[in-house]
Amino acid sequence: MAMRRWGILLLLFVAGCSRTPPVETAGPAMRPPLILISVDGLRPDYLDRGATPNINALAASGVRAKAMRPSFPSLTFPNHYTLVTGLRPDHHGIVNNNMEDAAIPGKAFALSNRDAVIDRRWWDQAEPVWVTAEKAGVRTATMFWPGSEAPIHGVRPAQWMVFDGKLPNQARVAQILSWLDQPQRPGFLTLYFDTVDHDGHEFGPDAPETTAAMAEIDARIGDLVAGLKARGIAANIVLVSDHGMIAVAPERTVRIDQLLPAGSYRFISGGALAGLEPMPGQEAALAAAVLKPNDHMQCARKASLPARLHYGRNARVPSFVCIAQPGWMILGQPPREGSRLGGMHGYDPDVPEMAATFVASGPAFKASTVLPVFDNVDVYPLLMRLIGVKALTSDGDIAGVKAGLK
Repeated sequence: MAMRRWGILLLLFVAGCSRTPPVETAGPAMRPPLILISVDGLRPDYLDRGATPNINALAASGVRAKAMRPSFPSLTFPNHYTLVTGLRPDHHGIVNNNMEDAAIPGKAFALSNRDAVIDRRWWDQAEPVWVTAEKAGVRTATMFWPGSEAPIHGVRPAQWMVFDGKLPNQARVAQILSWLDQPQRPGFLTLYFDTVDHDGHEFGPDAPETTAAMAEIDARIGDLVAGLKARGIAANIVLVSDHGMIAVAPERTVRIDQLLPAGSYRFISGGALAGLEPMPGQEAALAAAVLKPNDHMQCARKASLPARLHYGRNARVPSFVCIAQPGWMILGQPPREGSRLGGMHGYDPDVPEMAATFVASGPAFKASTVLPVFDNVDVYPLLMRLIGVKALTSDGDIAGVKAGLK
């Protein structure tokens, strides 16, 4: 009997030793939940229009950056993945909202292509917060975040939602609060709003419709804060955007199809930047045409792009990249009849209108603190610090935001 008792104790001891805590300090259950909120297309100066009292209250009780510099290209999917990996698009592989990969033949990635969005092969060049957290025993839940529908490295968030752009913003907030009501409360949650970006694209950044969209999202932030307070949950909230927005107009358009020899290229992506691949045997002809000086765009072979953009080494970046003059667009064909476009993003991150927003509040943050401009790769190490899980190697540095922490 004594030998049996010692055997049981030995098994318990070995089992206990085999569970190496992945957290940096306190256990996940001891930490306040972290809610990462993205308001797509929210420029930092939008918060000065008098339409966002709830977001401004978060900033007053916590931290606000003068601006956050997005990664190039300043597009939705590349920057959302940067925020949760700390890697620039050239390093995490989501190099554009539309892209191709020779290693994934016959397939093309696009925001609207659900088969591509859930295909882990597009995402597996990096590991986002929720994957590392789940591996470390921190429960996660994502209300719409690019990549969260795919089993990245075979892992999904414990709870996640299939993207539905028609799901009301009230329902999105309600789902977050519902997850927090569960006995197994998530330690990391994401919440995504696309209304401001949608209206900014359609009507332009300075339109009353865009300001109204900001007011609507601000009201939902108020609902979230009120819901947390009613539940006695002192969460850490990090509110970000992926990029800003600049006004565009139909007359400020470069038509690639009118400048390049027909049949010499494939048009991979357009907008603020265009990606072009030469047809077989046509590289010299395409280069001769596309590299000519143009008043409203700059084109280069991907290996010759400015080093400060940190872009062009990934195999998914097209052979030739053209970047439009701010406020101009690059199209590969005539725009659809009746289409309306008043705003655009994707330009050089140093263009002031491309600046993104950063606001944070909660028990981990100082009050009434304004941070200088920092790169959005610095958000990732902050998130990992807040959930108590060791960050993977990244392009970010918590020094960019450390002054806002208690």
